[in-house]
Amino acid sequence: MLSLHVYRDQWLGNVRGDVLAGLVVALALIPEAIAFSIIAGVDPKIGLYASFSIAVITAITGGRPGMISAATAATAVLMVTLVRDHGLQYLLAATVLAGLFQIGAGLIKLGYVMRFVSRSVMTGFVNALAILIFMAQLPELIGVPWLTYVMVAAGLGIIYLFPLITKAVPSPLICIIVLTAIAMYFGFDLRTVGDMGELPSTLPVFLIPQIPFNLETLVIILPYSAGVAAVGLLESLMTASIVDDLTDTPSNKNQECVGQGIANMATGFIGGMAGCAMIGQSMINVKSGGRGRLSTFCAGIFLLFMIVVLGPWVKQIPMAALVAIMIMVSVGTFSWSSIKNLRSHPRSSSVVMLATVACVVATHNLAIGVLVGVLLSGIFFAWKIAQIFRVTSTLSEDGGSRTYVVEGQVFFASADDFTASFDFKEALEKVTIDVSQAHIWDISSVAALDMVVLKFRREGADVQIVGLNEASETIVDRLAIHDKPGALERLMGH
Repeated sequence: MLSLHVYRDQWLGNVRGDVLAGLVVALALIPEAIAFSIIAGVDPKIGLYASFSIAVITAITGGRPGMISAATAATAVLMVTLVRDHGLQYLLAATVLAGLFQIGAGLIKLGYVMRFVSRSVMTGFVNALAILIFMAQLPELIGVPWLTYVMVAAGLGIIYLFPLITKAVPSPLICIIVLTAIAMYFGFDLRTVGDMGELPSTLPVFLIPQIPFNLETLVIILPYSAGVAAVGLLESLMTASIVDDLTDTPSNKNQECVGQGIANMATGFIGGMAGCAMIGQSMINVKSGGRGRLSTFCAGIFLLFMIVVLGPWVKQIPMAALVAIMIMVSVGTFSWSSIKNLRSHPRSSSVVMLATVACVVATHNLAIGVLVGVLLSGIFFAWKIAQIFRVTSTLSEDGGSRTYVVEGQVFFASADDFTASFDFKEALEKVTIDVSQAHIWDISSVAALDMVVLKFRREGADVQIVGLNEASETIVDRLAIHDKPGALERLMGH
C-alpha cells in the first residue's frame, strides 16, 4: 500500500508539467476515441465517454502514475461481434464483467506474471506498437490533398525544433495550436477532427445495462469479457513496464490490475466501452513532461471539457496536426538500437523479438504477439538449461560397481539425455547414482530416474541414489515408484 505522502507526491509533485501534458494528450485522445468507437461499431460518444471515465478513474486507483488509459483498438476489436449480434447494451454489460475479472486478477496478484516477460518480448512489443501507430496514420496520408503533407511536415518541424527555443510548453501542444490557427485563418480544405464523427454535447449519466439478468446473458458476454480483461491487462502491464523504464520509477502492477478493473466496471455504467493503457498516448504524456497521476486525470477532464464545451473549436483541429504528433510518437517509441543489436545479441533473443513484432503486426493483436514471444522465450530458455547438463562415471577397481555423477538440471527437456547417459548392459553388482550436483525438477525427471533404477535392477544390479537435495528428495519421495511392487510394468504402461 502507498503511504499518504507518496500518493500526494504522485499528484502534486509535477503540477505544471502534468497539466500541460494532460492537455496535449486530451487533444490527441479525441480522434482515437472516435476511431475506436467506429471499429467497435458504436456511436463515437461511447468511446469518448469511456476515454474520459477510464483516464480519470485510473489516475485515482491505478498503480502506474503518468500512464494514460482510455478506449483502445486492442479492446475495441474484440467487441465487434458482440455489438453486431446483440447490441450496445450487451457491450456495456460485458465491460462491467471484464472490470470485475480485472479486479479479481489484481486481488490474486496476477500482476506478478510480468516477471516472465523477457526483455526481448518487451522490445518486440514496443517496436510492433510503433509500427502499428505509424500504420494507423496511413489513411490520413493516402489520397489526400498535397497541402496535407505540407501541414504534416510543418507539424513535425514544430515538434522537433520548438524545444530548441524553449521547453516550457510541450511542442506537440504548440503544433496543434499553430496548425489549427493557420488552417482556420487561410480556410484550408483539410480533414479535421469534426470529420471523424459527431462530438457529444452532454455529460455522461449513470445507467444500468438494459439486458436480461439470467444465465443465458452470462453465457453470451462471458467469452467477450474474459478476452477483453486478458488483453486489457496484458497491454496495460506491458505499457506500465515501459513507462517504468522511461521514467526510472517503479509501479505496482497488482494495483494497476485493480485500477483498470474499477475503471472499466464504472465505465460500463455510464455508457462507455472497455479500454486499457495506451502506449502511444502514454509516450505523448511522458515526452510532454507528464509524470504524475495529475497528468492522467487532466487528460480525462480536459477531454470531457473540450468535447462538451469547446466542441465547435475542437472540430476545427486539422488531422494533419494529430498525424504529426503520432508520427513523432511512432519514431520515438521504436527501439532503433534493436536493429543494430540483431548481430551482437544472442540469436535466440533476436528471434523472440522479431517473432513478437511479426505476430503483432500481422494480427494487430498485441496479446497473440506477446504470448508467442513468451512461449518462444520459454522454449529457448529450457533448451539452454538442458544443455547445462552432464553425467560422468567411474568404475571401481574390482570392476563390480560404478558411480555415476549427475551435474545440472534434470527436467523434461533433459530427461532423455539423462536416461541415455547410462550403460544398462554393463555387468555390474552395484550402481551408485550421485545427484548431489544436480536438481530433480518435475515428473518427467522423476520418471527418468525411475526408469534408470528399474533397468539396472532388471539387469541384476543393486542401485543406490545418493546426494538428493531437500527439494529433489521431496518430489522423488512423493512421485517415484521404483521401490513399489510392479513398478517397471506400471512405468512402461505410461
